[in-house]
Amino acid sequence: MLLIQQESTVVLAIGYGNDLRRDDGVGQRVADAVASWGLPQVRSLSEHQLTPELAEPLSQVDLAIFIDAYPATEEQGLQVVKLDGDDSMSPQSLGHSSDPSSLLILAKTLYGKAPQAWLVAIPGMDFEFGDTFSSVTERGMAEALVAIAQLIETAVRDGG
Repeated sequence: MLLIQQESTVVLAIGYGNDLRRDDGVGQRVADAVASWGLPQVRSLSEHQLTPELAEPLSQVDLAIFIDAYPATEEQGLQVVKLDGDDSMSPQSLGHSSDPSSLLILAKTLYGKAPQAWLVAIPGMDFEFGDTFSSVTERGMAEALVAIAQLIETAVRDGG
């Protein structure tokens, strides 16, 4: 069980995607990099996909940062989007995999609390089999780490 101190902001970074499909694995790689920072108020998970079981740890934090790749053109860049847990999605529609908004709704429904949340979407160009990233995704990964550090810094400074 994760113990949370009320006076400190707790952050959960969840990177997800298929690490055997080149750029699709960038979410997991970024989550691993965030874990390597060793910040005491930050927990990081690398997942193949989002599943309903993540609702419980989400309910225990102040800030969630979801990290994933998206199919992009060379002109598109990093996207950082605030999530609000769209109430139009029903928790009953969840199967074995989920999206960030449905997990936020599920956390609120089951545990009475959902964190503030952001999606950090990294541009991907190549989703074929492999374990290396395209140059666009490499650049996006570096930008994502800066954006995530800023989100964490702001949350800790503002108290969630």
